[in-house]
Amino acid sequence: MADLSRLESNTFLIIGRAGMDIYPDPPGTRTEDATHFFTCLGGSSANIGVAIVKQGGKAALVTCVADDAIGRFCINQLDLYGIDRAHVRSVGGEARNSLAVVESRIEDHQSVIYRNGAADFEMTVADVEAVDYTKFSALITTGTVFAAEPSRSAAFRAFELARGAGLPLIFDIDYRPYSWPSAEVAADVYSRAGSLCDIIIGNDVEFGFMAGAYEKGLDKARALVANGAQIAIYKMGEDGSVTITPDREFRSGIYATDALKPTGAGDSFMGGFVAALACGRSLEEAINRGSASAAMVVARVGCAPAMPTTAELDDFLQTHAGPSAA
Repeated sequence: MADLSRLESNTFLIIGRAGMDIYPDPPGTRTEDATHFFTCLGGSSANIGVAIVKQGGKAALVTCVADDAIGRFCINQLDLYGIDRAHVRSVGGEARNSLAVVESRIEDHQSVIYRNGAADFEMTVADVEAVDYTKFSALITTGTVFAAEPSRSAAFRAFELARGAGLPLIFDIDYRPYSWPSAEVAADVYSRAGSLCDIIIGNDVEFGFMAGAYEKGLDKARALVANGAQIAIYKMGEDGSVTITPDREFRSGIYATDALKPTGAGDSFMGGFVAALACGRSLEEAINRGSASAAMVVARVGCAPAMPTTAELDDFLQTHAGPSAA
């Protein structure tokens, strides 16, 4: 079991993808009607890194990007946000960065994801073995890294190396069915990954998927803690979340917001949550700051550019009513 106080050095290693998000502009426009688009950095791991940096932490990304204009766009965006990309490798051939065309509207929302030949799946064991894990507070990964080889083996090797260096392992389940060969493979791999981690975050559908049935999801979260995890956060959308530790279990509400889109909440929650823990805040405070961060992002255009700074988050918490009753 890793020492979670190590998070307070506030320097995170993140394994996963970086891509380009494309938003029809102005907000509210349907993709098929659009003539103008807004682009920004995307990909859950890159978004989490942006969230951490904007709230005062440091983040380094391990991934692969395409050796083309879109890959260079992603690299430039990582530089723009101050994310360490020393371990971001460009790959040639037919590999391509993820593209997401995402509408800034709630009603009849459409998101179109392009993941064929994804460059981030080209990450290898050699990529993760080149990292000095002793420089970091924790390893964060999202579930997509496990969906294909050689990325899957690389991610499990990174877990092994990070654990050897005493780093807490933080896992965002982030289940994307289109990336996996089958639901059965995904459930098996996710359960294996989850059993190795100290902090596991997912929604009710994702935990239910891991358990093999939606109604068993909360029991799955509890079982992961019983078998070694230190924190599991079972998110339930507008119904808030259940946080489980070896000593207690508590429910938390959410912050009301005028949502512009349904995307980005999970990445923002993770960033706000770990940033709060890194600052020495209590677990309850960290949950609330993650929830407030999520509420802010869904009310703004984009994901990476929508991530709040610490000052913006503090202002939101001071000017908005507390979280809803759990």
